[in-house]
Amino acid sequence: MDLYLSRDSALHRLDPRIKLFCLAAVFVLAMTFNHPLYVAGIAALILLAAAASGCLSNLWRLRFLFAVVFVFACVLWPLLLRGPTPIASLGPLTLTLEALLYGLAVGLRLDAMVAAGLIFLSTTRVEEFTGALRHLGLPFPVSFAFSMAFRFVPTFADSAYTIIQAQKSRGLDLDSGGVVTRLRRHVPLLVPVVICAIRNTDLLAMALESRGFGASAKRTEYLELRTRRSDWLAATAVTALVAAAIWWRVAGHGAVLPRL
Repeated sequence: MDLYLSRDSALHRLDPRIKLFCLAAVFVLAMTFNHPLYVAGIAALILLAAAASGCLSNLWRLRFLFAVVFVFACVLWPLLLRGPTPIASLGPLTLTLEALLYGLAVGLRLDAMVAAGLIFLSTTRVEEFTGALRHLGLPFPVSFAFSMAFRFVPTFADSAYTIIQAQKSRGLDLDSGGVVTRLRRHVPLLVPVVICAIRNTDLLAMALESRGFGASAKRTEYLELRTRRSDWLAATAVTALVAAAIWWRVAGHGAVLPRL
């Protein structure tokens, strides 16, 4: 369930603060254009970064999520927007070329942003992420809560999987029938899953209290973050790319509709 992949790549060696900055810059870059060709180019760059860092396996693991997000965006946005070039009409609904292109762009944009987030999680350990938040000025309890969220998601999923397998071994059929029937059979499993989560949370609270969590405002850290020349080069390159993209959009390019 852990998304981090231990690789010896340039992205893995970057300072986690620089990786956070690059992630935010990629989000801005994806929001700059709403033409599908431009957004497809940004998505291609993200895929190249994933391939260079050895993270394509994680993207493949969540391929169904990418497909669902893309399909929903392509279906919903053309129904909600209007453009000057109608293609077809069905009663009060009118499908336009600009709305269709915008839906494709939004689907690619959302997939690109999710892929960028997965690359960040695949190349950054939880300790590095927490240390980056601390060095950026975030209070320690907040950064600690973020790190616990990353750590407890795999634990919570593993507990749910164990409970499901235990109920299957006792004869509970969760695989036959329609979608509604299978969902209804999963409802009773929510009770032991929630109880297990509450128990783990209570044990964590007692463990933190026994170790004096919050007793002292001054803290020491084992992980020391150092920004190197390669980090500054990466930040400069990403900043220049985002600035050029914003200038190109302001100049009137890369948009099928006058909106983000």
